[in-house]
Formats: sequence, structure tokens, C-alpha cells
Amino acid sequence: MGSPVVLGIESSCDETGAGLVRDGRLLGHTVASSMDEHARFGGVVPEIAARAHLHALTPVVRGALADAGLRASDIGAVAVTTGPGLSGALQVGLAGAKGLAYALGVPLYGVHHLAGHVAADTLAHGPLPDPCVVLIVSGGHTSLLLVRDLARDRIVHLGDTVDDAAGECFDKVARVFGLPYPGGPAMDRTAREGDPRAVHFPRPLTAGPPEKRFAFSFSGLKTAAARWAESHRAAGRPLPVADGAAALQEAVADVLTRKAVAACTEHGVGTLVVVGGVAANSRVRTLAEERCAAVGITLRVPPLRLCTDNGAMIAAVGDLLVRAGAAPAPLDVCIDPSAPLEYAALHPVAAGRPVAV
Repeated sequence: MGSPVVLGIESSCDETGAGLVRDGRLLGHTVASSMDEHARFGGVVPEIAARAHLHALTPVVRGALADAGLRASDIGAVAVTTGPGLSGALQVGLAGAKGLAYALGVPLYGVHHLAGHVAADTLAHGPLPDPCVVLIVSGGHTSLLLVRDLARDRIVHLGDTVDDAAGECFDKVARVFGLPYPGGPAMDRTAREGDPRAVHFPRPLTAGPPEKRFAFSFSGLKTAAARWAESHRAAGRPLPVADGAAALQEAVADVLTRKAVAACTEHGVGTLVVVGGVAANSRVRTLAEERCAAVGITLRVPPLRLCTDNGAMIAAVGDLLVRAGAAPAPLDVCIDPSAPLEYAALHPVAAGRPVAV
């Protein structure tokens, strides 16, 4: 008999996701997004997101079960995002997961959201090589990690963003350029009509001190793009949005892939895994392919449907934890909206620091 079916629940931001995984295989998943409700505000409104999760949670769990052809009684464990993310949104997901686990009499596992993004790739390409370098790029996070056994070992941070994340840079500059929310996909679409060499935007932290060689900074790039747009408008000139989008996208992709490939080379690692919402960006994917191929590094990127937030990635971590024999979460597990990424399992308790097992 194989491992139990693991239900994963994700509710850290504006997507409510449920997925079912067993033995590393995705059985079914469903995602509901409240993005349209946030669009008129130009960003995610926490209260709206929490309410949307409340309405969507039961339907997405039912949808994932239907997609997999399973019943609730087939679930053998529940995994849920316990951090980081929006506090109210996380609370909804955890409350629902606790209720399901209790009603079904199955163990509950708390999962770090970013570890979920890492595990998403395993659903498409199998187990992660030990070791591998992982580049996480999303709206709120940009990190270079050295990953060994995701379910058991501590995750080593090679570098993180010191200010804005790559996705945040896209979103904020898109607003300045007059592009719709969410900015990342809009920037990608618009850039296809532009010339990436038309504007030279800076490549932050690519020529800094050795200790910053794998760190990221996109605040200055965001400001440079905003000043460029302001100079055109102040002079009464039309803003060449497509050129600006292409040039900004090229700068972001250049920095991300240059540092990621350098990290693989320095640490003697033969596989780079690129995950997170910005991993869906066409230029990031293409440039990563070109640079990895040039130095003989294997590139792994999840399919587009698994790059953005989803419950399948949380179920994937839960499945790994179950098969590794990890202890379930304690009954008083809570959320940690600003939890650092140390281990894949995240079991915060109210009286102390997060406990990873």
C-alpha cells in the first residue's frame, strides 16, 4: 500500500488553492483567485482577500476532490500554509485545515509557503536533485537557496532581496507606466512589442562587494524606471511603454539569471530550479535556459499553472513530510505571517518561535 493522499490548502494571499498529492504525483487541484476584486485598488487588500478565502475554501476543496475523482474519506493527511502571508488570509486556511483534519481524524502539517513553491517543481519533474540551487522569484520574495533534502534538511540562504522583490518591482513600475494590475503579466505582454536595448536600466548589486554577490535589490531599478517615465511626461513626449517594459524586464531577468548561474557554478551544483510567480515571465525563462545551457547546468522550471500560488504545491510538501516520517503539527499550531524560510515544515505555536520538524 502506498502513502496516504495528502490534501494541501493554500491561502496566503489572493489565491485560494486546494490540491491532492500522493507519492509525489499530483492527483487533482483547483484554484480560485480574488485578483479581480483587488484590481481597482492596484494591489491586494487584506480584508477583501480574507473574505474571498472564506467563501472559496469549501468549493476549491470539493473541486480538487472532483478533479482527482476522490472523496473526502480518501484523504489521509492535511497540509496547510502557516506562513508567511497575510494574517487574515492565513487564518482562514488554517482554520479550515484544522476542521478537516479533525473531522477526518487525520494528521495536520504546517507548511512554509516558499517551500511549497520549491516543491511545486517535483510535481512536474520528479524529486529534486541533492543538492540543487533554487531561485525563488515572486511578488514578495526573491531568494537564492541551496536545497538538499527538502523534507529533512535546513534550507541554506545564499542571498535574499534587501528591499523590493522582483515581482514587486514589476507591479509598481507597471502602475507608473499605466499598465493594469497585476503588473507582472501586463509587463510581459507589453514587452513583446518593445526593444529591450532602447533604455539602459541599472543592474543592481551586480558589481558590489563579495558578500552581496548573491543578494538582490530592485528598489533602485524601480526608481530608475519611474524617473525615466517622469522625464518623458515632463517634456511632453509620448511614453514608449513597450520599450520601457522590455528594458525593465531585461534588467530584471539579467540580474536574476546571472546571479543564479553564478551561484550554481560557485557551489558546484549542476541543477538550477526557478520557481514562484515571476518564474512564469517569458524573458526570465528564456534567459535562464540560454545561460544554463551555455555552462552545462540543468534548468528546471515548473509549468505555468504551478508557478503561481496553488494548493498542489502545499500538498507536495505535505506528501514529502509524510513520507519522511516527520511529526505532525501540534494541536495549538498557529500562523506566522512573517516566518523566515528555514525548513519546509512550519509549526508555529502562540507561546514561542516557529518550530520546524
